[in-house]
Amino acid sequence: MTDVGLAAGAPARADPIDPTLLPRTAAVDANGRLSIGGVDCEALADEFGTPLYVYDEDDLRARCREYAAGFPDGVAYAAKAFVCGAMAQLVVEEGLDLDVASVGELHLALSAGTPPSRITMHGNNKTEAELRMGLNVGVGRIVVDSHDELDRLAVIAAQGAGGSTLLVRVNPGVDAHTHEYLATGVLDAKFGFPLADGEALTAVRRILDLDATRFGGLHCHIGSQIFGREAFDAALERLVGLVAEIEHLGVDVPELNLGGGLGVRYTLADDAPTIARHAAWLHESLGGALAASGVRSRPRLTTEPGRSIAAPPGVTLYRVGTIKVIRGVRTYVSVDGGLSDNPRPALYGAEYETFVPTRAAARRTRAVTIAGAHCEQGDLLVREAAVPAELAVGDLLCLPVTGAYGHSMASNYNAFLRPAVVFVRAGRARVVVRRETIDDLLARDLCKTGSR
Repeated sequence: MTDVGLAAGAPARADPIDPTLLPRTAAVDANGRLSIGGVDCEALADEFGTPLYVYDEDDLRARCREYAAGFPDGVAYAAKAFVCGAMAQLVVEEGLDLDVASVGELHLALSAGTPPSRITMHGNNKTEAELRMGLNVGVGRIVVDSHDELDRLAVIAAQGAGGSTLLVRVNPGVDAHTHEYLATGVLDAKFGFPLADGEALTAVRRILDLDATRFGGLHCHIGSQIFGREAFDAALERLVGLVAEIEHLGVDVPELNLGGGLGVRYTLADDAPTIARHAAWLHESLGGALAASGVRSRPRLTTEPGRSIAAPPGVTLYRVGTIKVIRGVRTYVSVDGGLSDNPRPALYGAEYETFVPTRAAARRTRAVTIAGAHCEQGDLLVREAAVPAELAVGDLLCLPVTGAYGHSMASNYNAFLRPAVVFVRAGRARVVVRRETIDDLLARDLCKTGSR
């Protein structure tokens, strides 16, 4: 039977899963079974349960190295994409710094042994207590996001605290042409000091007047999941224009941090540049903008990638629990996870491919909708999924390119237990975040049987 409304899209994806969507060490054996890092995916699900986040450690490390090579003046991995102790240790081992956006992420980074000097502190609403913590532990840099934050820093500096380098987050008013929830550089955004009305320059002046802190440069993040260079070119041109204005204050600009934003290939329709190509574009653009402007500053070009490091090496494994055919409408294939372990499809319509790891070489000729197990009709992981015709209850399903914003945005909705995280490498698997237990759910609940 053909599912109405889905058949038109299915034939285009009827071939086996494209290997370019899989982690770098993924391999399919003669029996069609997929392994990652030398470990069979079905064996991983049997041992560690599902849903399960699986990361190709070699792929993670390779991407870190590519960024380090492309941006020799500095790379800070964006913890918001995916972080745990093992991930924090991995990125530092590969020469990257860590970008944190909360006290929780800061505490996690420090607990994993990250040197404070290699931590960049972000956030659009940092409290005085949070700023004090960052300064007290000695974070390398704080990205300042508002005048209220500068007021707090002035109070702290007047009391003798300080010592950190401050970057001004600039809102350049650039449309990155991505989903509205991922666009952070347009004028109507909650992040940064607007460039157009002079607020960014005013923020620089205020930092120069502060004692016990140093002006480190400018920061800008225009959005996420960006494939082209035009928006980055526009942002750099405007930042260099601000550099010229700052030079009139008698200071040079040591650094331009362009944040992250490089897109990844979630589906066959996506066309993402490589990390090396992206880096070459940005260096070329900065060189051109500096030459055209005539400024004396030669700022370092730095970046803060997250998704483009974490997403492609990660896959999520699920078990099929029910297959519900609604004749003349569609077929729902329900799995044992959903928006609690991957809210991206429900939040902003994110799209994924899917396949059966034990039959990874099989043609995917059946059109279905992959549904989560939560009490929401919007809990649909893949709306137009192509799967093998013989898909059955009990089969293992895999969603590739799910390494970013799954674990980090996971919740306990419907009191679901958050999945384990497993790193695989050289034929071995290690749990880096254990699966939650029922006891974990009750750990903070003070109303328990027999308690007063």
